[in-house]
Amino acid sequence: MAPARQPSFYISHGGGPAFWIDYPPPIGPRGFVGLKEFLQRLPGMLPEPPKAWLVVSAHWEAPVTTVSTAEHPEMLYDYYGFPDIAYTLQYPAAGSPELAGRVRSLLDGAGIRNAADSTRGIDHGVFVPMMMVDPQAGTPLVMLSLQANLDPARHLAVGRALAPLRDEGVVIIGSGSSFHNLRTYFDGDPGPAMAFDNWLVAACLTGGLTREAALKGWEKAPSARACHPREEHLLPLMVAAGAGGRDQGHHVYRDRIGNKAFSGFAFGEVRM
Repeated sequence: MAPARQPSFYISHGGGPAFWIDYPPPIGPRGFVGLKEFLQRLPGMLPEPPKAWLVVSAHWEAPVTTVSTAEHPEMLYDYYGFPDIAYTLQYPAAGSPELAGRVRSLLDGAGIRNAADSTRGIDHGVFVPMMMVDPQAGTPLVMLSLQANLDPARHLAVGRALAPLRDEGVVIIGSGSSFHNLRTYFDGDPGPAMAFDNWLVAACLTGGLTREAALKGWEKAPSARACHPREEHLLPLMVAAGAGGRDQGHHVYRDRIGNKAFSGFAFGEVRM
């Protein structure tokens, strides 16, 4: 029997080692509890257990779209200034050179330049959320980079090229953050983040072609650059939405963290 079609997701991975440390106000010690609970619920939204995860991390940029091929990727603690516990976290997920090869084949077929990286470690945009999603690290995991030109149309095209993986039991997860302005994270002003988040929800819940057109022009959205001075944390959404094709978008997570609105989305059928 063929696997059920899996949805694709866009999630927030929080701030640094979000679930293991206490943050000062206005985030506070319980600021990331809602996000943690959402990530823990994510497997229950799937039609069946996945054969593999393909995670697009906001913290990996490369000249061309690059896929990890390590069989046993190491940890990459790509943050600094946190308590010691942040540097002891372990996520011993196995890689999948077979899936990595399939990813490259699909990208080749779509005419998208790509590369392989056998040494890339699991960065915090991957291990922090996945320690909640799949805490036993029992499902193979492959990582995919952003393309360094940060072109939204190119990342939507990457997602479209990889859409067949959804019918092969692979869950595609774009890991970023729907709000990402570290200069204003702690200012307590909810306005710009909520304005952008409301636009983002409307855009993601429209039909496939309309959705892609809106996301390509995301800079025109209310408070767009106030929420994303640099768009690397938004672009994993483009890959997830591209992989979603014309499937229905779902608003599967919303919370205020430090009084900023954050959202998560699924594309395709999910169990709510």
